[in-house]
Amino acid sequence: MTKKEGKDKGGARLRFDSASEFWKTVLTLLAVFLTFAGPTYLVYMFINVLKVNYHVSLISGSVMLIVGIALIWYLVKNEIVS
Repeated sequence: MTKKEGKDKGGARLRFDSASEFWKTVLTLLAVFLTFAGPTYLVYMFINVLKVNYHVSLISGSVMLIVGIALIWYLVKNEIVS
């Protein structure tokens, strides 16, 4: 029983296709959310709603900002978005 490259038994793709319109939109929205909402609204939610330690929430906001910027850089570098 052999598999064709990039397909499984049912014919569904196994590879992540970042060039499709759906994934372009999802990745762009995720990058924007992580870059802008992560360090602001999520940190506020961590501190006031979930009562997480102040320093832990700031570190998590910083990590979300860095991941968001890295995702934007990846999308621009690979010409997925212009």
